[in-house]
Amino acid sequence: MKLPEMKEGILERRYKRFLADIRLPDGTRITAHTPNTGSMKQCAEPGARVLFSYSDNMQRKYPHTLELIQVEGNWVDINTQRSNRVVEEALALGVISGLEGYRITPEQRLGESRIDFRLDPEHKDDRPVWVEVKNVTYMGTSACACFPDAITKRGERHLRALQQACVRAERGVILFLVQRAEAQVFAPAADIDPDYAHALRDVLRHGVDPLAYQTETSPNQTRIVRRLPLIV
Repeated sequence: MKLPEMKEGILERRYKRFLADIRLPDGTRITAHTPNTGSMKQCAEPGARVLFSYSDNMQRKYPHTLELIQVEGNWVDINTQRSNRVVEEALALGVISGLEGYRITPEQRLGESRIDFRLDPEHKDDRPVWVEVKNVTYMGTSACACFPDAITKRGERHLRALQQACVRAERGVILFLVQRAEAQVFAPAADIDPDYAHALRDVLRHGVDPLAYQTETSPNQTRIVRRLPLIV
């Protein structure tokens, strides 16, 4: 997926969850919106190189948006508002194995939750697929990407909704979008949120399918490049 035009700066701090102070090359400072609800553990380190975009929308209080952060020499896309669009593009291009050829409808309600995608098959005899996407920017070890990076009760509810889809003979898929280039495998972050890790293992026993796909990010684009093995 093509990224917006961006400029570079240095992260001074991330605070109040959705704000970040960025120092520009000329020494001035801006405050940027940070579109990420997680803790951004490992990714919000003061002194990190960042890329940010600018919007001329006069309704915005903060016209700048923090987009990418350099971690361990690699760009990490921390904009969780873009994750679904990256996955949607990959679905449309047939990049995600086993999910090719469906009609894609974003943001559909399933029980009490809103799930990122409903995929409808061409043939009525085939079952629809519900896909929930989780953006992964945390490394539990030097090779293992993990989710979540903070306690997430909302994430648990999404898992249970996918389980209910399986109960009614539909398919539920939890897709972890791994944004760390050094990752070799994926696992739930049981040390950060043991309840989520337990819920993930439980819903997998009830038929929910887990997928982990890794992205490649540059200042120009974020795209899915390969599937990762899971340790659950």
